[in-house]
Amino acid sequence: MVYIVVVYDMEADRTHKMLKFLRRYLTHVQNSVLEGDVTKGDLKKIRSGVDEILKSGESTIIYHVSSEKMVERTVFGDDPAADDQFL
Repeated sequence: MVYIVVVYDMEADRTHKMLKFLRRYLTHVQNSVLEGDVTKGDLKKIRSGVDEILKSGESTIIYHVSSEKMVERTVFGDDPAADDQFL
């Protein structure tokens, strides 16, 4: 497994396409930011899908590390990734 954070910058009327695609694999934590553990196979699918969705002038950054434990994550305010928030 690989822990990734995906950040994208797109035309406002197109962001829903990227969000819908990335939610198949990751947790949506902020506007244009998703994170989570994925397999190496899913990471390849994500890279391919992102490349297909992007148009000229848009960008996506994928940060990845071998484990979520290697990322120090500090949240101020409500944590959108918290499971209990959706109960």
